[in-house]
Amino acid sequence: MTLIHMNFRSWCLNTNTDVAVILPSIKQGESAQAYYRSQKKYPVLWLLHGTLGCYNDYLRRTNIELYATENDLIVVMPSALNSNYSNWSNVIPPFHMFDYLTEELMPLIYGWFPASDRREDNFICGLSMGARGASKYAFNHPEKFAACSCMSGVPSDIRTIMEEGAQNPFYAREKITVEQAGGLDSFLNSYENVWDKVETVAKMTNPPRFYFCCGTDDGVYPNWLHFKDYAEKIGLSAVFDEREGYGHEWRFWELELQETLKFFGFHQGKKQQKAKPQEKLDGTLV
Repeated sequence: MTLIHMNFRSWCLNTNTDVAVILPSIKQGESAQAYYRSQKKYPVLWLLHGTLGCYNDYLRRTNIELYATENDLIVVMPSALNSNYSNWSNVIPPFHMFDYLTEELMPLIYGWFPASDRREDNFICGLSMGARGASKYAFNHPEKFAACSCMSGVPSDIRTIMEEGAQNPFYAREKITVEQAGGLDSFLNSYENVWDKVETVAKMTNPPRFYFCCGTDDGVYPNWLHFKDYAEKIGLSAVFDEREGYGHEWRFWELELQETLKFFGFHQGKKQQKAKPQEKLDGTLV
């Protein structure tokens, strides 16, 4: 496994930013010349962190390095601060996180690394805020991703949340997002309104595949169930997985990251073969 930490000036974000990239590694016995000059392109997983997180969250709290190595998978983990994966134009200077992934980071990764830019080789996943980010990208740019996994986060039914007001636990956060978009009408007509794009993507001939998971003790769970009902009603083809007794926690996300990779079509590594019994000098087995 090769791990790269990049810190560079982003023109979309108007600041320096961090990205961690896991690259496939040469295997024991392979020719270095042949391996590094092969021109092979590898599949890419775009892995998005949650609120209060950063580019190294998955490296510190999951076995993503192991899973990437087992599958010759490039994993790209950007820092997004607490941006909600939105374009924040009303700050100085502007911080355009939504544009950053597709308009700057993807060209960088495809141009500088042996990463495949084919849709069938690109997958996106996130947890919590990152799950909402993953859904934003997959439903706004379905032509870029083969599949999307949202762990403990779903698109928001903004109309219902705004109608319920302060009694809805997500109202304060969504209110700011709506204001940033220029008001409810502007929000509904923007990339932020993922809820209304779900039906459009559901009617596509070849939409991305979707996986949504949540723990039953998670505060997000009621919203997750609400979205599940909506998705089923409009005919979105998706897998919904819930786990009894799990909350908004890394134990859950580590388990679901493995399920996500299975859903994307990657194996989970070869199980170790049971050791063969050894023979003692007297002929008995141990």
